[in-house]
Amino acid sequence: MAEESQSKATDATPATEVVVSEPAAEERASQTETPPSAAAGEAAAEGEETKKTAEAVAEAEAPEAEEKKPEGVEGESSAERSVVTEAIDPEKKALDELKLLVQAAVANNEFAPPPLPASIPAKEEETKSEEPAAPAPEVASEEPTKPEGVPEEPTKSEVEKETAPPLKDVPLSTTTPTGEEKSVTVEDDNAKTVEAIEETAIPVAPPPPETDEEAAKEAPVEPPEEVFIWGVPLLGDEKSDTVLIKFLRARDLKVTDALTMLKNAVIWRKQFGIEALLEDDLGLPELEKAVFMHGVDREGHPVCYNVYGEFQDKELYEKAFGDEEKRQKFLKWRIQYLEKGIRELLDFTPGGISSMVQVTDLKNAPRLGKHRQATNKAVTLLQDNYPEFIAKKVFINVPWWYLAFNRMMSPFLTQRTKSKFVFAGPSKSADTLFKYIAPEQVPVAFGGLSKENDPDFTSSDAVTELSIKPSSKQSIEIPTIEASVLVWELRVLGWEVSYSAEFVPSAEDGYTVLVQKNRKLIAADEPVIKTSFKIGEPGKVVLNIENPTSKKKKLLYRSKATCSVEST
Repeated sequence: MAEESQSKATDATPATEVVVSEPAAEERASQTETPPSAAAGEAAAEGEETKKTAEAVAEAEAPEAEEKKPEGVEGESSAERSVVTEAIDPEKKALDELKLLVQAAVANNEFAPPPLPASIPAKEEETKSEEPAAPAPEVASEEPTKPEGVPEEPTKSEVEKETAPPLKDVPLSTTTPTGEEKSVTVEDDNAKTVEAIEETAIPVAPPPPETDEEAAKEAPVEPPEEVFIWGVPLLGDEKSDTVLIKFLRARDLKVTDALTMLKNAVIWRKQFGIEALLEDDLGLPELEKAVFMHGVDREGHPVCYNVYGEFQDKELYEKAFGDEEKRQKFLKWRIQYLEKGIRELLDFTPGGISSMVQVTDLKNAPRLGKHRQATNKAVTLLQDNYPEFIAKKVFINVPWWYLAFNRMMSPFLTQRTKSKFVFAGPSKSADTLFKYIAPEQVPVAFGGLSKENDPDFTSSDAVTELSIKPSSKQSIEIPTIEASVLVWELRVLGWEVSYSAEFVPSAEDGYTVLVQKNRKLIAADEPVIKTSFKIGEPGKVVLNIENPTSKKKKLLYRSKATCSVEST
């Protein structure tokens, strides 16, 4: 009975251990499956010691993002983080995160282009070095003739195969190996002594290569390269934030995506050779008729005009897109022109103008041809490497088929992109431009009054806009208070009106002077009329415009009193 009770007690011990260990396993499983906060809450009811254990488990199982906090940043409670997140501007928060990532990327030289692939000869040499070396020639030895009945002794080559390791595993010796000869005597009744010579090569191992840590200690430490884009350093300058924000906005404030885009842009600029391209003379001045900068919009953004109709000139078209070499040259010219405009006209300081307005004229634009490949490639490069440089993109003289195509594509465009695009048909092009660009800043070719090298007016001379109702007459009075030369210019979009001008003196006994007799102006006439009149007494110049058509007309005019008449 005593033995039975002892055996039962012995058997009960492991059973007790199993009962204790199973709840512990279930407790660990529940801590792993439930969120850290829930695990900590359940553990609080079990006492202070269990609570500490649960908190330690929760801390160990925290998300990976919490473990990868930047050094020097103290931990915050969830409540504190929510308050801070609400108070911080999302764009500023994303900018701060991007700065840290850019700083680390610069330190790791991640903005450098990838290394070029190794040359083919180098690969061949490496392959040859991996091939096993040819075995050393055997030393010839004379062996006596064996009598019959004596078992055949192993040959020298077989002995080497059994004793020596495979040749491919033996490191190659850098010096002439030394040899040791051993003599083995096999004795048997009425048998001759057979002497087998065994040669063992003793390789001399080369010195161990330097480890990476030792090489790093001996190599001089070079400071990381300072990275620039559009002449602005990515870090450490007041303009740097403006550049980084462009990439953030282009990727909807997704910091990782913005960093990837920034890296790709910097690497592309190095591979494309942007800095050297700025100094190149590509010899394509004719293209400045198709792409040129002119004036600013109502908010101060520089305006770039793209006039595709210029490529109706076959000579110009062939020079720009005739073959692949010419198309590549056109692409370089387009990138060079944009780069120069960015550096000369834009300001990356906080609060400065760092984007531009694009006006694309589709009048008489070639629809199909060799230019498609070059223009599509240019558009792709601009989208990938010049983010947020377009404040507004205005398409004018848009044909009906283009408008229909845009309506089809509109659902696939983001709201941010659609907010920047404006389309106007031929009859609405000038009015649409004037919504964003003042008439004194719009070139004459696009409905404005701005001209190059105008001796009388500049872009600072404001233009007055009026509308002439159908079948009505509009009179404009320009007062003068002293003797001077008055210069004015006038334009009615599309003309088809009658125009006359006269001077009316202030004195009651003065005579009215006819300056311009009534004249009918049609669409084919000069788009702008400029007139000057020398005035010797106070009075006013009256301009009369009559619109006999059934359409409303846009009237533009401005005037200036000057001391001399230089243009008529």
